[in-house]
Amino acid sequence: MTTSLATPHGGHIAIERVSIEVGEGAGRFEVLHDVSIAAAPGEFICLLGPSGCGKSTLLGALAGHLGIARGSLRLDDVDIAGPDPERGLVFQQHTLFPWKTALDNVAYGLKMKGVDRLTREREARALIEMVGLGGFERRYPRELSGGMQQRVEIARVLINRPRVLLMDEPFGALDALTRVRMQELLLDLWARLRPTIVFVTHDIDEALFLADRVLVLSARPGRIVEELRVPFERPRRAEHLTDPGFIALKRRCLALLRHDVDAPAHERLTPLGPPLAPPSTLRFAI
Repeated sequence: MTTSLATPHGGHIAIERVSIEVGEGAGRFEVLHDVSIAAAPGEFICLLGPSGCGKSTLLGALAGHLGIARGSLRLDDVDIAGPDPERGLVFQQHTLFPWKTALDNVAYGLKMKGVDRLTREREARALIEMVGLGGFERRYPRELSGGMQQRVEIARVLINRPRVLLMDEPFGALDALTRVRMQELLLDLWARLRPTIVFVTHDIDEALFLADRVLVLSARPGRIVEELRVPFERPRRAEHLTDPGFIALKRRCLALLRHDVDAPAHERLTPLGPPLAPPSTLRFAI
């Protein structure tokens, strides 16, 4: 593994008053409205909200696949104008090439950059080891479980050394035990490589377990209802899900989501009572 791959190098994301519209003509509608987010280099942010609120749409815009109607999107003070390997995207379903082995799938990004075979295979093997799949380099996607396929997918994105990792419910199709293991793996990789992560999920436990901050979005058109800083110490493990502080923050998220979904449209952004206690009072007993 080269030294640069292990060096923290997350990018600074600046989303300023962004609105996104989809559709054509009379069928065009607003998916996101006036969203502003600043993500510090190496920060882990989760977007939490109901289906259709624009979470995945925002990821698509950050990846450079979708245009915006208003506002600006920048990475390290440079406008995002199209796709770039420095912004890696991981979907819920893997996008591995079925005719390539795990090793060749992971090495593919470097092959497209013209890196020689010896170097790209060396770096691919190192990443495969890092995601816990040593010994499976020559297996094809059909020979791997769902969790193993997602490990290969993550390694394939990481080999491009992205400053930003965009993750669209990457563990949503996995069983509960595999999902927890993948969350722990992701936190370990993030701690070692430190990209900036924007992670979309419907799962409150997942958001609170992973993130530095959770941004709760309203129903469409998506707006940020509340920003919740997650104060729990790292490293985090599955047993933290039953901590009283974690449960209190989970109740806050549930209240925000239920209030927004059930309320009339004109009331959806009405503040929902006082915020939780300051972070200093919400600590894991480790």
